[in-house]
Amino acid sequence: MKYLIVGLGNPTAEYEQTRHNAGYIIADNFVKDMNLENSNTYKFSLERHAFICKTKVKGREIVVAKPVTYMNLSGKAVNYWLAKEKIPLENMLVIVDDIALETGTIRLRMSGSDGGHNGLFNIIETLNTNKFNRLRFGIGNHFSKGHQIDYVLGRFSTEELDIINPKLSLCTDIIKSFCTIGMDRTMNIFNGK
Repeated sequence: MKYLIVGLGNPTAEYEQTRHNAGYIIADNFVKDMNLENSNTYKFSLERHAFICKTKVKGREIVVAKPVTYMNLSGKAVNYWLAKEKIPLENMLVIVDDIALETGTIRLRMSGSDGGHNGLFNIIETLNTNKFNRLRFGIGNHFSKGHQIDYVLGRFSTEELDIINPKLSLCTDIIKSFCTIGMDRTMNIFNGK
């Protein structure tokens, strides 16, 4: 059993720790937690279209991908790694920031629209389906009219980090649950937490 976990974000230093890179942050934290849990040294390496790290949870092989195609072309990396690793679509979880959710709020969905998110839009367009699992991570919408781009590409405030940091281990638990007991049961356990 193989799974693809995709943390959406942008690859260069200027985007590190920004709200739009919540997917990268969660993917990084998952790998860090796996290292602590297994006394291992899993790390990302730059491969085709993505930073890739391979790890295991209860015998399941997990490919963690952080696309380097920039957000607007995320579908290119997703499509490539699904095909390369021969992973069925239902075994993929896309982690994405969401301005429609309050900071630190987590929602799991098995399908849906792009909600105005360019990364999700490109994945839906590339795969020609909106039926894939996603972990939506709230970044709030605390910006004035016309300042959405500045907000999502801005770094989290200290107050926001105080809310977000405890949620990172919850996201690791969600990823592990998804890979071991499936999306339905994972949604039942974690939606609303």
